[in-house]
Amino acid sequence: MASLWVRENGQRGTIKPKANFDAEKDAAALKDAIEGLGTNEKVLIEILTQRSNDQRQLICKAYEKATGRTLEKDLKGDTGGNFEKLLLALITPPAAYDCHEVTRAMKGAGTKDCILIEIFASRSKQQIKALKDVYLNETKKDLIEKLGSEVSGDFSKALILLAKGERDGSDSVDVGKAKEDAETLYKAGEKKWGTDESKFIEILCKRSIPQLRQILIEYKNISGKTLQQSIEGEMSGELEELLVAVVKCAKSLPAYFAELLHESMKGGGTDESTLTRIMVSRSEIDLLDIRAEFKKLYQHSLRSDIESDVSGEYGDCLKAICGGDD
Repeated sequence: MASLWVRENGQRGTIKPKANFDAEKDAAALKDAIEGLGTNEKVLIEILTQRSNDQRQLICKAYEKATGRTLEKDLKGDTGGNFEKLLLALITPPAAYDCHEVTRAMKGAGTKDCILIEIFASRSKQQIKALKDVYLNETKKDLIEKLGSEVSGDFSKALILLAKGERDGSDSVDVGKAKEDAETLYKAGEKKWGTDESKFIEILCKRSIPQLRQILIEYKNISGKTLQQSIEGEMSGELEELLVAVVKCAKSLPAYFAELLHESMKGGGTDESTLTRIMVSRSEIDLLDIRAEFKKLYQHSLRSDIESDVSGEYGDCLKAICGGDD
């Protein structure tokens, strides 16, 4: 299953499968690191950040076989805080990790919309199907129904369309159709008193990514503004945030994630949950491209931001996932 998360953008991750991999040997080293006097965090970081997710699943099995305990339980008992959360994220299969983040976003009072927006705007329909399958398997409930009870209005309509995975998967571009859609969006927004949100939702949540890119070009030709500018001018709240995220993801996933990483570390505090989620979930897909976009957008490296923003084992582990200082 993890291969879905590796395949999406080719091999542009910072984490690759380790050659001459030996799950039993790694499990034994982790056991020693955890059971010794004081935990050897260096060993935990070295092993868990230098193996692919598929390989980590094999280590988890070997660990349980060797100790009679799960690696998850031992990490929970032996580490803490953001470092623990990061290690647990690394040993979770990607679809299950996405599913648990979506579940966390719906827990307690008020929904954490920014997590739902990030995941459903950026994942492919195959990845969304995989996370829904995990949700059904773990809770015996339908995720679409659960989302419907958590969010409302036009935001709910758009989010559920994305969660249903109704986006066209084709790679071909129909320029005539893109011009038509751009015209429809222009008439539904800029050219009209009041905005017809349903047209924006239908087009942005259903057209294929290559087709959306063409629509962005055609829209600029017709209106003189970018579609993002129009959405920001015409809409507000969660719907605006979601549709802007869809547009940004269609243009460039790496640039979208670079911006979110920058936001998570800017200003007074650090948003560790976003930082952890993006670093882990993109580590085998496109983190190299995210690093390049980050440098382009902010004139310094992602690694230098991590270095100045987080410290201790959590910081060391993030730097190990990030890799080079480019």
